[in-house]
Amino acid sequence: MMSYNKKADYIWMNGEFMPWEDAWVHSMSHGLHYGSGVFEGERAYEGKIFKSIEHSERLHRSAQMLDMNIDYSPEALHDIKMELLAKNGLTDAYIRPVAWRGVETLSVASHQCSVNIAIAAWEWGSYFSAVNIFESGLKLIWADWVRPAPTMAPVAAKASGLYIIGSLSKNKAEQQGYHDALMLDYRGYVAECSGANFFMVQNGEIHTPIADCFLDGITRRSVIEIARNKNIPVIERHILPDEINAADEIFITGTAVEICPVGQIGEQHFQVGAITKIIADEYAAWVRR
Repeated sequence: MMSYNKKADYIWMNGEFMPWEDAWVHSMSHGLHYGSGVFEGERAYEGKIFKSIEHSERLHRSAQMLDMNIDYSPEALHDIKMELLAKNGLTDAYIRPVAWRGVETLSVASHQCSVNIAIAAWEWGSYFSAVNIFESGLKLIWADWVRPAPTMAPVAAKASGLYIIGSLSKNKAEQQGYHDALMLDYRGYVAECSGANFFMVQNGEIHTPIADCFLDGITRRSVIEIARNKNIPVIERHILPDEINAADEIFITGTAVEICPVGQIGEQHFQVGAITKIIADEYAAWVRR
């Protein structure tokens, strides 16, 4: 397991670069007790942060959905991220901006609490580093939890509290010898994995769930753009669980996971196919341009 003790020299927090080991948050923070926090996951490749401004813009949108204001513009956040990489001597890195409500009150209402922001960066290779994914693919199980309706939660925000059901689902998957869990939505349609978007290939076409109750990932949109540029049809639609049995290929996407083929969902097995490899190769080239 990765330890987050001293993974790099510096973290930026609330306007200041400080030693990694000093970047602590008080135990009475509203964000810890009530989940009033938002975050991003980004990657730098060869010194360039892939879609840095787009990530920062989404951080702002997520914060606004939780009634929070971030005082730093997307451009200012980009400059901070680049300086943080330089101070830590990093060129290939994972970057985690996070904003959360502070300690001023423990009322459920959060508007009296300050908004804090921090950015960390460290070396982090493949999310599934122990898996030879392009030989056998990932093993998934079906999750017990479902993604909520837009009337139940701010589903378009990358909000900390929304990830608890993903954590529980991934815990169960790993405890049973799988890599991740595939979640349905509140209507019974296929949604996503615990922290990655879902794609399936059938008859030369790519099908992916409509992102109307879960995060429309930046990597997800990048994959759709890659596929269409390669003249591979992409269909965004509601997908029933039984339809997966007829899929030729399955893969999942996200900043942390990048592009990962799936070799098994429950008892159903799939091949790591040509279209998945094309998408993965194109994505790997794009992020390094």
